[in-house]
Amino acid sequence: MTVISNDTNLCQQALESLKAVNDPEIGLNIVDLGLVYQIDFDQADKKIYLQMTLTTQFCPMGQSIMDQAKAALEDRFPGNEIDIILTFDPRWNADMISEQGKKFLNR
Repeated sequence: MTVISNDTNLCQQALESLKAVNDPEIGLNIVDLGLVYQIDFDQADKKIYLQMTLTTQFCPMGQSIMDQAKAALEDRFPGNEIDIILTFDPRWNADMISEQGKKFLNR
């Protein structure tokens, strides 16, 4: 469900960085898990907007996952401000897991 709304190359780099961030309860990265909804780059203001969700609103590891996502983007794009927008619309469900993720989880 990931939506890339502007510079495709930069967004692909961002997705690669975010693949290093795992949901510790599931053991799958947040990209293949389907938690990343949209990435936008504002190159003029050096800002990256990451719209994402969590598997549940009350995910006990939610803050840790968001902190790791922010750190992954800061490492890849130093000097950029990272703005994480957490949303639960649409709600995450298992259908959002990528084919690669489903293979990893043996689904």
